[in-house]
Amino acid sequence: KMTILKLSLWDPFDYPHREIPPLASYTPQPDYMTGDDDLIKPKKMINPVKSSKSHQELHRELLMNHKRGIGVENKPELQRVLEERKREQIIKQKKQDEEARRKISQLEHELLKRHQKLDELEKEQARLEDSNCSAPEFIKVKENLRRTSLASSGEKEV
Repeated sequence: KMTILKLSLWDPFDYPHREIPPLASYTPQPDYMTGDDDLIKPKKMINPVKSSKSHQELHRELLMNHKRGIGVENKPELQRVLEERKREQIIKQKKQDEEARRKISQLEHELLKRHQKLDELEKEQARLEDSNCSAPEFIKVKENLRRTSLASSGEKEV
């Protein structure tokens, strides 16, 4: 005995062990179908979210990912939020450490100022000495006399 099934005539609900389609046996018949024909029949409302293109595309993408076995997110929302907070705290701590390294205390600031002043004075003295070395001897003697006269007049006033 050979049975040949034709695909075009094959009915999935036409199994020998199933006489009634499964959905029809579980869903109750609506009450409004057995009423007067004069009454207005209610229509099912269209859900604007489900009818939107973006929702349909998202739903299609989720179905494809589900078929492929790609999960959207395996972690619960609470765990994701906690990890995000922890990551933000670590970044914030690193920024504070970096600022603390860059921040100069008042004492260090004053020491830097004094160091710069001393460097400027040393450079000035070096320039004066260079200019004195190239100047004739009578100019050097004249400057020395001025310095001694200014120092002696300052001693007299004190």
